[in-house]
Amino acid sequence: MSINTTWRQRRQAARTRRALDRALARSSSPAMRDELLTMANSSTFFTRGV
Repeated sequence: MSINTTWRQRRQAARTRRALDRALARSSSPAMRDELLTMANSSTFFTRGV
């Protein structure tokens, strides 16, 4: 695995985390917040495809 690939994956994970943070801020539904938090706390969600 090259350094570029690792950097790209880290950048994508950071972008995904920011998107989840924005979705959490907008969400008024407790069930949706729970689902988003579950996704955010899932380590496999961010390391998919490694």
